[in-house]
Amino acid sequence: MADLSSTQFFRVKPDQEVQVKEVLDVVYNAMEEKGYNPVNQIVGYIMSGDPTYITSYKGARSMIMKVERDELVEELLKEYIRNRSWERD
Repeated sequence: MADLSSTQFFRVKPDQEVQVKEVLDVVYNAMEEKGYNPVNQIVGYIMSGDPTYITSYKGARSMIMKVERDELVEELLKEYIRNRSWERD
């Protein structure tokens, strides 16, 4: 059984940050160009792991599948926190 009194650390490679941002940018733009709601579709993909939520237009589907879903969530959360969106609402 795992020791539940200790905190585990999760580290991500810093060089992945640029790559994940680029993937999200390409995917977002491709979804928007095809007339989809990019936020809804990306959330669907992250929650389910089903790549059919992402269009294959401009290679968006194959690009997003190269990035782990937890890396996508981490990048989105870091950007949200960086922009401190909750202070503007």
